[in-house]
Amino acid sequence: MARANALCRLLLVSLLLLPAVGRAAPRDAGAPRPPNVVIVFTDDQGWGDLSCYGQTGFATPAIDQLATEGMRFTDFYVAQPVCSASRAALLTGCYPNRIGISGALGPAAKHGLHPDETTIAELVKPLGYATAIFGKWHLGHLPPFLPTKHGFDRYEGLPYSNDMWPGHPETPKAWPPLPWIVQDEVGEIIEDFDDQETITNRLTDAAVEFIETQEKEPFLLYLAHPMPHVPLGVSPKFRHTTRYGVYGDVIREIDHSVGRLRSALERTGVLDDTIFIFTSDNGPWLSYGDHAGTTGGLREGKGTTFEGGVRVPCVVRYPRLVPAGSVSRAPWMTIDVLPTIAEILGTGLPEATIDGRSVVPIWRGDEEARSPQEAYFFWYHRSNLEAMRSGRWKLHFPHKYRTVIGEPPANNGLPTRYDYGARIGLSLFDLEADPNETTDVSAAHPEVVARLTALADAMRARLGDRLTEVEGNETRPPGRVGGE
Repeated sequence: MARANALCRLLLVSLLLLPAVGRAAPRDAGAPRPPNVVIVFTDDQGWGDLSCYGQTGFATPAIDQLATEGMRFTDFYVAQPVCSASRAALLTGCYPNRIGISGALGPAAKHGLHPDETTIAELVKPLGYATAIFGKWHLGHLPPFLPTKHGFDRYEGLPYSNDMWPGHPETPKAWPPLPWIVQDEVGEIIEDFDDQETITNRLTDAAVEFIETQEKEPFLLYLAHPMPHVPLGVSPKFRHTTRYGVYGDVIREIDHSVGRLRSALERTGVLDDTIFIFTSDNGPWLSYGDHAGTTGGLREGKGTTFEGGVRVPCVVRYPRLVPAGSVSRAPWMTIDVLPTIAEILGTGLPEATIDGRSVVPIWRGDEEARSPQEAYFFWYHRSNLEAMRSGRWKLHFPHKYRTVIGEPPANNGLPTRYDYGARIGLSLFDLEADPNETTDVSAAHPEVVARLTALADAMRARLGDRLTEVEGNETRPPGRVGGE
């Protein structure tokens, strides 16, 4: 757990940051309130699904405004291209396989995030923060694993993905009713598509109300939108309002949600005292065709470790530190969010080993800022180390992957088939020259392949790799109930 005596360091860091960047003044003559933290985490939204990232089929003015007032990151990554694992990395600063979380936990799962793991919420609680999550949790739906057991004062939303219900287009009989949970109890059931259409607005209402009631305490707000994961649900106000169809309508409503949060922060006088992060949990679910987003030309999508699966949009606004209208091409990852917030707040890191590192120099826009990691690693499935990135280089290790290339097109919310037999051999890509991973340059750069392979071998020894049958010596188990 984070050290409880961090408040003194927090106040000192806050005072030091203000004159250093010449930004917003304290709220009053006394010590400034610690910065609030707002994280908006969408589901299956692709790298190309914002107009500030090149989308022309629909506009995202509220998120674009955050980018104009803050920093847009071109090379931001999730740790795994799938729901539960991606969320575990964001909230704990760990590679998901370090803490025993993989894939997308379903209603039958009897495991979840271990009670001993420290989340961002538990990191800030000793500093007097009010904490809330509204939306999709997906780190264990049983009572020991719910957000209220992991540092969040308030929780309302879905315990897992919104397609894990009897309305699933492929396996409807496999799923129980979809619960809407309030705190630790099922409040109601998401019965039909009309209910799905209310989700984004309901969660935004709850988030705005939370902001408006935090008059004295700093707060952490985690708004984890279940959209644009299928089945797509959009309120009537936004239906048929874009040229991109229902997917564009859903993104427009999410953008409106971001605008409502920003307005609430501004209305309550804390906008410039808030770290505001917008990003997504993985790339688009391409098998859903016109009900999926776009990678902006990046290769493949959700469920693969190609760029389209693991590179996602990310915007950060925090005027005390982040220069307005800036763009960074430095690679970093969701595992770095927790330690970055910890440095800004002046608090300690979790006692157990984490994998993330602070990226404050990148956020600050330092001219020579580099990624704090020599390399980032991409596992998939339970423990398959499939790829890694170091600087400009992306190395794929031999593995199978899924693709919709060559399959019939999908439309109207009904998916096409995946080809699960696609393979890639040992392949090196220069992402500066070839961000779409089209040309293997491993033969021309054997020294790079050798260096990256050595880094991968070291990580395999720590966190494991089923592809090479290596057991990691630093992994920790998830929480379990019922002897699963």
